[in-house]
Amino acid sequence: MTLAPRPVAVRVVAGARLEYRFERRRAGVLLVLHGGHMRAGLALGEESFAAAGWSVLAPSRPGYGRTALPGDGSLVRYTDAVRALCDELGIARVAAVVGISGGGPAAIALAARHPDLVQRLVLISAVGPLPWPDRRTRLGGQVVFRPGVEAVTWAAIRLALRIGGRRALRALVAGVSTARGAAARAGIGPADEEMLRALFGAMRSGRGFIRDLRPEPVDCGSVRSPALIVASATDGGVPFAQAEALAARLPRATLVVSRAAGHFVWCSPDWPAIAERIEAFLRAPAGRVE
Repeated sequence: MTLAPRPVAVRVVAGARLEYRFERRRAGVLLVLHGGHMRAGLALGEESFAAAGWSVLAPSRPGYGRTALPGDGSLVRYTDAVRALCDELGIARVAAVVGISGGGPAAIALAARHPDLVQRLVLISAVGPLPWPDRRTRLGGQVVFRPGVEAVTWAAIRLALRIGGRRALRALVAGVSTARGAAARAGIGPADEEMLRALFGAMRSGRGFIRDLRPEPVDCGSVRSPALIVASATDGGVPFAQAEALAARLPRATLVVSRAAGHFVWCSPDWPAIAERIEAFLRAPAGRVE
């Protein structure tokens, strides 16, 4: 895997400014909502989509990149703006909305509010209907990732990676795993380490992560699209209980358990098989769940 920032565009739609990346390929469109500390220009976990020929529309969420919403910036307002962006780009239907990590609530809200736009729902290591994060994470995040401080925090992380090398990287990976010691790094090879080093080198929190620490309730019961949920039982960033709750509350959901040793399910020997499972789900006839 490689990860380098990609070109983005900005449009004002429905009274909101949206930063987005639209990569046109031969197949239908996947609408990808990335997680915390991410923005449209970072294509984490999209390699399998590109290899299968899917077009990808990835808008930055509120507070990330140059996306800014007026007023309360609620999920309703954001999903309406994303729908308006799709209309302007001539996208009448997306094969799926893909919610990754902190992008899960927005993906669920989009599927619930705009069912005519969203054909399927894919959730990867995603925040769901349970309270998130825990009090300690919330308080710590509000200190180190608040606007005006987050740039210093990320500069310190990048310095630690330069000085500490693999040991520092392993500490960051262990921070999003409930496994301990070597088990928290199981399955992460040199290519994964290279990708993660690039990822941590490119992340920024803007005003977005502070918003993520106060997630809005998600209405799983109103989603009518079939859903595929991918999660690791040792995820220390988004607890596996979130995936279990999503599987229980989304009316047409299937849960796929990754053997990844933490939050980054792409860094696991079973990811190619899971990517094939996602592709089969995306290609399945309407009304079927693979």
